[in-house]
Amino acid sequence: MSYEIDGIVVKVDHLDLQARLGEIARSPRWALAYKFQPKQETTKILDIKPQVGRTGALTPVAIMEPVKVGGVEVSRATLHNQDEIDKKDVRIGDTVIIQRAGDVIPEVVLVVTPKRTGAEKKFVMPSKCPICGSDVIKEEAIHRCIGLDCPAQLKGRIRHFASKRAMDIEGLV
Repeated sequence: MSYEIDGIVVKVDHLDLQARLGEIARSPRWALAYKFQPKQETTKILDIKPQVGRTGALTPVAIMEPVKVGGVEVSRATLHNQDEIDKKDVRIGDTVIIQRAGDVIPEVVLVVTPKRTGAEKKFVMPSKCPICGSDVIKEEAIHRCIGLDCPAQLKGRIRHFASKRAMDIEGLV
């Protein structure tokens, strides 16, 4: 049976040498971890949709043609914020290279600009919340819905309240 791995750990296996090498705050000096380069694939951005979180922050999410990356089918990736989209010059319709950051979270690494046709569209964060229609303001790099009764924020707050790190209520969400 074969398994996907994202790296290796090399350890000194003699206990007396381990003791001599010692440890630092969170890791032993007798063990080293090496990460492999993440696997990358090419896909196309079909759309960019803002997602509203519990704090009202709008996060642009790339909707992509599904592609297998490291054994997992990926069709969505966060673009973080408008500044990141502008910095990478990501547009709807672009061909992009993606990878799974830390072999977990899908991310757009770069745009394959030679594949542009001129039909690609720039994305601009909306001035109104896509869920409740309230105004959206920009605070630093974050666009935020200011609606106090926004259903997306309410759902996020309930989910957070019930989460393991908060009230630890099983089965609520």
